Amino acid sequence: MARSIEELEKNHPCFGGCKFNAGRIHLPVSPGCNIACRFCDRSINDVEQRPGVTSKVITPDEANTFIGRAIELVPSIKVAGIAGPGDTLATDYALQTFEKIGEAHPELLKCMSTNGLLLNERAQEVIDAGVDTLTVTVNAVDPEIEAKLNDYIIYHGEKIEGVEAAKILIKNQIEGIKKVAAAGVTIKINTVLVPGINDHHISEIARTVREAGAIIYNIIPLIPQHKLKDIERPTCELLEKARKDAEKYIKVFRHCAHCRADAVGVPGISEYSKLVYQNRLNVRSTFSHG
Repeated sequence: MARSIEELEKNHPCFGGCKFNAGRIHLPVSPGCNIACRFCDRSINDVEQRPGVTSKVITPDEANTFIGRAIELVPSIKVAGIAGPGDTLATDYALQTFEKIGEAHPELLKCMSTNGLLLNERAQEVIDAGVDTLTVTVNAVDPEIEAKLNDYIIYHGEKIEGVEAAKILIKNQIEGIKKVAAAGVTIKINTVLVPGINDHHISEIARTVREAGAIIYNIIPLIPQHKLKDIERPTCELLEKARKDAEKYIKVFRHCAHCRADAVGVPGISEYSKLVYQNRLNVRSTFSHG
């Protein structure tokens, strides 16, 4: 049964902000990715506070053990989320994990993030896994713009580049959003704001995803790194303009904490990831696309 927006606002930090002090645990079970985003630098470390970073990768079978540890430390945890460090649909691990969480912790909201490349074809699996809220990263709905943000995609074993890859990605994102939203799953959209590339395009993204069924929109300022390391971080003025552009069409989320893929606790208040995940040796030090 679909969760009401009132329930989400009370129990999910991404919907109700910090006013209810609701906690979450991110489970880093998804190592691989199928898009080479030009701004993405996935990493294994204990120090950086940003998406795409985790201290380790865990297995679906370990997830409920870590959830148990987390709830002991933070009883206010209401959400079990999977946001990487790779893409959640590039492998089966995230969906397997949600099935196990549903059996052991049916009280928790299940939250998943994806780049959406495989969302159209795996939409029913997402629905069947009991995902309550889905975040899809949509950085453009114009293939010419999207092509400037990714080097390539890996789609059904084929490496595809340029505008052709962007067309596939955008189509699959929008069609997938429509399917999952129609089933009652609450959809949030993330957009990485990249000055000079998609900053003038936010209104069009917001309008398109709202028409597809999304209800809330999060604009994330670029962290200059990887192949976009020479682009300056968006100014506060540019970020605010983008948010106002989006608000013409959709509710805008303004308190993103840029959470790690292994975050544990109440955003902005507590962080217990090291205590929860400290008893397992790091087994990976690098990632590869594909």
